[in-house]
Amino acid sequence: MNHGCTQIYSGVERLRLLYKNFLSRERVCQLRGIEEMKFKVVIEEDLENGGYIVHCPALKGCWSQGDTIEEALENIKEAIVGYLKTLNERTMHDVKSSDKAIIKEVAVV
Repeated sequence: MNHGCTQIYSGVERLRLLYKNFLSRERVCQLRGIEEMKFKVVIEEDLENGGYIVHCPALKGCWSQGDTIEEALENIKEAIVGYLKTLNERTMHDVKSSDKAIIKEVAVV
C-alpha cells in the first residue's frame, strides 16, 4: 500500500504506465526523472486583429498567435519545436566532416 509516498518505477513499469494510461508529456517527464527545456516568451495583445501575438526572444523569428493567451501559448510551443527541428535539420545538412566522423542523435527534453 502506498501512503502518499512517491513510488519508484522500473523502466518496464514506466513503459507499461505510459502505454496503459496515455500519460501527458509532463507526467512522462516526471516518471523518467527529467525536466523539459523551458523558454521565456513574450505575449502581447494584438490590437489590430484581436487575440494575442507571442514570440520567443531566444529563437530569432519564432512567432505565433492565438485568439486567447492559452491558445497563443500552445501555438508557440509548437512553433518552438518546429523551429528547433528545422534548425537541427539545416545544420546537419550543412555539416562537413571526415569519413571517420560519427554522427549520433541525442534526445533533449
